[in-house]
Amino acid sequence: MNVSIDVSWKSLNKHDEELCGDKVEILKTDDSDIIILADGMGSGVKANILATLASKILGTMFLEGEPIEEAVETLASTLPICKVRGVAYSTFSILQIFHNGDAYLVEFDNPSCVFVRNKKLMKIPENYREISGKKIREYRFKVEPNDCFVLMSDGTIYAGVGELLNLGWTWESMAEYTLKCAKETKSAARIASLLSQACDDLYQQRPGDDTTVAVARVIERRIVNIFTGPPKDKEDDRKLMMDFMASEGKKIVCGGTTSKIAAQYLGQNITNNNDGTKEVPPTANIRGIDLVTEGVLTMSHTFKLLRRFDEGDIDEEFFDALDANNGGAKLARILLEDCTEVNLFVGKANNEANYEGNTLFDISIRKNLVVQLKEILEHLGKQVKITYY
Repeated sequence: MNVSIDVSWKSLNKHDEELCGDKVEILKTDDSDIIILADGMGSGVKANILATLASKILGTMFLEGEPIEEAVETLASTLPICKVRGVAYSTFSILQIFHNGDAYLVEFDNPSCVFVRNKKLMKIPENYREISGKKIREYRFKVEPNDCFVLMSDGTIYAGVGELLNLGWTWESMAEYTLKCAKETKSAARIASLLSQACDDLYQQRPGDDTTVAVARVIERRIVNIFTGPPKDKEDDRKLMMDFMASEGKKIVCGGTTSKIAAQYLGQNITNNNDGTKEVPPTANIRGIDLVTEGVLTMSHTFKLLRRFDEGDIDEEFFDALDANNGGAKLARILLEDCTEVNLFVGKANNEANYEGNTLFDISIRKNLVVQLKEILEHLGKQVKITYY
């Protein structure tokens, strides 16, 4: 078994706080994916610093292969002490899923992970250990494709306290709603959004605590390859296409000249679709390519959708835009919900005379878009590689 994870997370800042006291880190090793959710004590700037320190310390030590005992002891001795409570810590949850299906989950003072398998809530066998005076829950188990895990900060189970609910949203209620969401959609992005929105509604859009959910779904590796922009030297058209077509995964071509290069190499015709809008030009079809779109305008629309999701600007209107029948939305859906790794094959043509209709302005914008896409996709937990030609 060679598995990966579809991962997404959403955070709500405590009302009137500019910074969130929760921090999520997504790390990748040669043989595993790691999710860390740290919840700094209190809220605001201090909590944000505590959570950031905790996540960085834990992440660095895990990547270096240090055992959990060393990580917890380092955490306890590194974080500053609260003068009022006399303690200094950030609660945390760490989920590591190996590509061979082994999994390791460790939790300290965060609500327990919700685990859904085959549309049922599952209980993970737990083992309690005491490390540096701290009680740690530790689990080792095997995962299966389509397993769904939700890590959370304690703001999730306090949602509604003093507002809509007397005692807040219990862990059991959260778990049942997670199960309902997992039955309705398989996308980690949508599950995270639904859970976060439910918490926000219970708080009546005035969260009483920092609230974070991190959703991980176990899936097969899903690789997406995107070819955009003609190579610097026209003689490299064939080399780029050979590399592009030889790569495992979906094939997407963005750009008019780029599409012509792909069609010529494949010996196929280009046929246009009638799905354009005022903002996004129509898509096209080339046999052997999964999605063919225009370049700069389409990729800009895709980037805007990904940025809205990353910034938490998510509501019914957002998902209507994401589900729209246009090239930008189609590309955004694939990148957000149907891939774990992205390979970008980017041409660096800088002589507009070589390629009819390809202006220097478009080329400059495309280069910037590629860098921005890489940054936001990596922040969303995707593995991204750019190859220039």
